[in-house]
This record gives sequence, C-alpha cells and structure tokens, in this order.
Amino acid sequence: MNIKVLRGNPTPEELAAALAVVRARAAAAAASPSGAPTPSDSWADPARIASQRLPQPGPTTWARTYWPG
Repeated sequence: MNIKVLRGNPTPEELAAALAVVRARAAAAAASPSGAPTPSDSWADPARIASQRLPQPGPTTWARTYWPG
C-alpha cells in the first residue's frame, strides 16, 4: 500500500496518526465477515422493524411504522 501526501506538509506525528487510522480501519474491515451489516446498514435493515410486534391500529400508528430508507 502506497500513501502519498498531495497537499500540505504534515509533521511526522500527524502522518503517523493518519496512518494509524487507515491501518485500524483496514484491519477492522478485514476482520469483519463480508456479509456482516455495518451499523448504518443495521439501522435501515427491515428485520429490525419486522422482528418487533406490529403496532395496533389507531390514529398514531403511521408514526410507529415509519420505514427508514
């Protein structure tokens, strides 16, 4: 993996911090199963809503059945 600084003049400490973040993200992506949902995907997952008890009919039911996405 090659990383190139295109703008600016980072200090060695700033460059080390940026590389630490990139390496940590790459390690986390490699460690997670390929089909595992990310937190943002989990929020929009239809199973999240379907796994709960459906709301009873009433005047405010529409607010409890909002489907994200």
